[in-house]
Amino acid sequence: MQQLTRRQKEIFSMIQSHIATTGFPPTRTDICEYFGFKSPTAADDHLKALEKKGVIELIPGTSRGIRIVEDEDAEDGVPLVGRVAAGEPIMSDENIEEYVTMSPDLFHPHADYLLTVQGMSMQDVGILDGDLLAVHATQEAHTNQIVVARVDDEVTVKRFKQRGNIVTLHPENEDFDPIRVDLREQEFSIEGVYVGVLRRGH
Repeated sequence: MQQLTRRQKEIFSMIQSHIATTGFPPTRTDICEYFGFKSPTAADDHLKALEKKGVIELIPGTSRGIRIVEDEDAEDGVPLVGRVAAGEPIMSDENIEEYVTMSPDLFHPHADYLLTVQGMSMQDVGILDGDLLAVHATQEAHTNQIVVARVDDEVTVKRFKQRGNIVTLHPENEDFDPIRVDLREQEFSIEGVYVGVLRRGH
């Protein structure tokens, strides 16, 4: 990763924070409002500079087409978890495929592990099949946060909502149905919250 200027670091940090709190990247307008830029072109120029330095990838044709790119030169390693077998802890040795060289502090809160995304149930928020989902390990989540949840023995990534004893896990793709969990009848736990998504550099 090339050295960022102070302003670039601020914008990169704002992108990370926005993803962590809302579950998706900011628009150019969001960036303009946050920094007081008069024109979306100013935001676009900064985003193009960040892309040139290899820390983000811009996806054309979408207002939120910003993706944080894995930093292959970082000193720290974050475990990458593959498919989680039924009943196994996510971070069991059998599930860790490799350690990805990146700083856990690239995200806020920090990423404890990466999970390989399977399927397109969250495509409308830019989480695609094969992406690496950065996850902060916690057992607590707020309504509307994107979580890694365990229902019985299955692990899934969905948007979390709870009302009384009923948890609903919402996909971000109209082709998929929500998962409804009755806490009185089924085992349910939150394994972590989504803090960002990475696409491996090509």
